[in-house]
Parts: sequence; C-alpha cells; structure tokens
Amino acid sequence: MRRLFLALCLSSAALPVVAQTAAPQGTAAAAPANAAPLSREATAIKSHVMFLASDAMRGREAGSPEYDIAAQYVAAQFYAAGLKPGGDKQGEDVGYLQNVPLVAYKPDGEGTLTLTAAAGQTALAFGTDYIPSANSRAKETSVAAPVVFVGYGIVAPQYGRDDYAGVDVKGKIVAFVSGSPSKMTGEERAWLGSASTKAQVAADHGAVGAIALVTSRSDKLRPFARLVDANDHVRMAWAEADGTGHVDEGGAPTLATLSLTGAAKLFAGARTPWAKVSREADKADAAFKPEALPVTLAVATKTKFDKARSSNVVGLLPGSDPALAREVVVLSAHLDHIGISGKGEDKINNGALDNAIGIASLIEEAKRFGKEGPAKRTIMFLAVTAEEKGLVGSDYFANHPTVTAESIVADVNLDMPILTYPFEDMVAFGGDRSTLGPIIRSAVEGAGVALSPDPIPDEGIFVRSDHFRFVQKGVPSVFLWPGQKGPGKAAVEHFLSTNYHKPSDDLSQPILWEQGVRFVDVNYRIAREIGDAPSRPVWNKGDYFGTLFKGPTAP
Repeated sequence: MRRLFLALCLSSAALPVVAQTAAPQGTAAAAPANAAPLSREATAIKSHVMFLASDAMRGREAGSPEYDIAAQYVAAQFYAAGLKPGGDKQGEDVGYLQNVPLVAYKPDGEGTLTLTAAAGQTALAFGTDYIPSANSRAKETSVAAPVVFVGYGIVAPQYGRDDYAGVDVKGKIVAFVSGSPSKMTGEERAWLGSASTKAQVAADHGAVGAIALVTSRSDKLRPFARLVDANDHVRMAWAEADGTGHVDEGGAPTLATLSLTGAAKLFAGARTPWAKVSREADKADAAFKPEALPVTLAVATKTKFDKARSSNVVGLLPGSDPALAREVVVLSAHLDHIGISGKGEDKINNGALDNAIGIASLIEEAKRFGKEGPAKRTIMFLAVTAEEKGLVGSDYFANHPTVTAESIVADVNLDMPILTYPFEDMVAFGGDRSTLGPIIRSAVEGAGVALSPDPIPDEGIFVRSDHFRFVQKGVPSVFLWPGQKGPGKAAVEHFLSTNYHKPSDDLSQPILWEQGVRFVDVNYRIAREIGDAPSRPVWNKGDYFGTLFKGPTAP
C-alpha cells in the first residue's frame, strides 16, 4: 500500500488524491455554502496543506515512511514548478533529495544523581528532583565533580556581564538557572540564553558538565512536570562518520535538569540559600553572585541509540546573470512535524500551520518565480527535515551544502505563519541586522502592512527556526511572521496555547487561505529583490551575530 501511495504522490503534479476523498479527522471542514470561492493561488496553497497535513501523513515525523512520502511529494511539486534538482548525486545524475543520516537517541533509564556534602550523601529522586539528559556522544556518561553555581551562565561583555567572574570551574560541574536577562536585545538574549550556548561557555571555562536549574519563573513557562512527561521522547542529531550524534564543537555535556526541590538540595549549606537565588531569578534582570557550592555531584546516565535516516528536498532555479548566478539565495521551510503523541482519541499531530503551510508557501513561491522569470542570482528552494528535533536537517545542510558554502548569500525562512486572522503587520526576526533590512521593509510596506518589532522576545524565536543555522555560518538571514496588530495578538496566543504541537493543529482551524497568498507575496518580493540586487547582503557594521560568526560585514 505504501508503494502504491508513493506512486500516486509522484504522479501528482496538481491536486492530491486525498483532497477528493471523504474528510476524515485532520482534513478540512466543509466550507459554508455562501463562502466566497478561493482564488487560484489560495486553492493551490490549500491543496498542498490538505495532503501534507492529512491523517495519512501521520504527523510527518523525521525518519518515518510518511515523512519520506511527503518529501517525494515536495520533490514532485518542485519538478512541476520547473526547478532543477539540487540534492545528492544519483550515479551520474542529481536528484531532488539530500540524504540526512540521523542518530535517534533518548535517556536509557532514570540514571542516578548523588550529592556528597559534609553531612553525608543524598540520592536525588528521578521525576521529583531531576530528569537526566541524553548524551548524543556516548552510551554511558559518568561524571563526579564539585559544583559551582554560575547564575545564568552567560558571558556577554557588551552588556557588562560575566557570570564566571571570580570562580574557577576547571574540572567542575557548573549549575545555571534557565533564561537570560531581559535588558539584552531579544535576539542576542535568545542566543546567549540557549542551553547549547551555555554549554559551550562552560566548556570554554574548563567545566566537565552542566546542570540546568528550574526556577519559579521558568516553571511557569515550561513546568517541570511536563519536562518529566517528555523525558522519554526521542531526540535526534545528524550522524557523524563514527556513528555518534553531531553536537556543536566542544560543548560541555548537559547532565540533568533539577527541579525546584532538587535545586534546594543542591544548595544545602551554601553561603547563598536556594530560596534567595530563586527569588532573585523571578526578576526580569536578575543579578547573581557565582559561588562554589559545598557539594560534589556524581552523575551516571545511559543513552539509547538507534540509526535513522531522512532527507532534505532541494530545488534550484538558476540565475539569469552569468556573474551573479554563481551566488545563491536560499528559501527554506521545514517539512517535518512531531508525528503521533498524546493520550486522547486523536493522537496525530497533523502540523497544518506548523509547517505544512510554510512548505505550501515555498512551493507556490517556486511557481511564481517560474511564471515571472528567474532572478539574476540562483534561487534555492530548500525543504528540510528534523527541524522539530533541533534544527537538525538545516544544520546538516549548512555543514554539507549541495552548492559551495561560499556561494550562499542569504536565507529567507518560512516557518509556521499563523494565518487564522487578516494580518496587519509582520515581524522580521533578524531582519534589521543586515542590509536585508531595507529590502524587507520595502516588501512588507509594499504589500500594505507595517513592520513591527519582536512582540514575544521571551520565546527566543530568533534561534528556534532553520534560518539560524545559516546565521551560524555567517549568512545574513531573516524569518518572517505575520504580526500581532489588531486581531493578531489574540489569534497568536490562542494558537500557541491551544494548537501548537497538538493534534488540533489541523485543517479544522479557521485558516484564511487568502492570507497565505499575502504571505507568499511578501516573501516573494523579498527573495526577488535579494536575487536581483547589484550587491550581495552583508551584516551591518559591528552587528553581534555578524561579528560572532565572521560573516561579510558592511564597511
């Protein structure tokens, strides 16, 4: 049956077969009899989403057969749009797919965490005091060392912050609280507050491991009980040649996350009691004093591994200018979602807005370029896998590009536009950090909407989507979302609280398909302008990320 289904997908260059069948769970509700007919463009967007977000795709989890079918569907649509294949070589030919070798891993058992202090030993309780972290680099992890508290665990000279000042953590385990100070700009704050960045900073200071501490503030955003429920979920990384999972170079292993009660036990006998640290952590701009805790922590955990594979889908529209065609503008969107989970009757996470509609937009942009003609630069259309596993597919592509790395000059990312309301503004995450800024503003205002700043900096959106893997390679990049003016705030809050990463993110939502046409139009305008501009984009002079990742910078 799967072979038959795959054959049907490959032969479909127009509307998918699923759109013509009776509507099971996960497909669109019947339109009201008096509803205005959709435009041709909106109909096309909806048809892609009807297929990709149908129950037949079972949530498009990376590594699943259903994801592979979805990838073949996108490849067929790229072919129909006139794109040349830009994936791996298949003999003498090039295909649309780029193979992504994966390692699936998760904690193997509960592990043990034992505190040793002057008063004796204390065994921490799994699920109450801690949850272990899986280690993509080793089947067994065993660390025993003194613990040093380092506040947020952030070093940011531009903000006058060094949470390691006055303490020596070489050969020790560092413990840090979640989050970052609100005085930092939203995008730098998101980067500096991420667990992977903190692990890298810890390693740079000689630490042998890291412990994340839940605070009252972080527990409200992501309750520890929810972390416990999710602890057995499979993680993924792309596989190195030796079969281990890739991690950013040199980061100290994150060993565990401690709950409020676990942190209190860790701080027993400390100069600064945990109650005081926790109260300070509730402040938006907390200031901590680092200190060595009077305790040694022994951690022993195991990680279970399984091989997996998936693929990115890559299509190319060669540039028309003999010189500029050597440069590549990437349009990216993630194809995967989170598969099957939950405890209710409906366990399929269809991922209609996250991110079937982003993929539909990517396909329709390719068609528009085909209709209006190629840009001077080459445009790459990239559908990536395993975004939901930690931007894994885009990270693999960034480290193994199917074109020369030097040729990639920009990335425009399409991820989870919430199109349940008529948007009045747009947010360009990262857009004002490079010479993409004026291009974005012109495109957004040309479409009749305003450009607004990040309305939810606490969510760290800038580092949570695929464009950031290009940022880490020094490439000016942007990720656009419909904004929160007018009805937008309530609609976004409703989606994030009710439907995000849940089975209810399906076609029963009141999706306004014509808003998808507007979304495609803005992103097309941006890509077209980048593709035809006389000069490649560069980072603004002195920009934090341009400097950090050594990208091309304005003089």
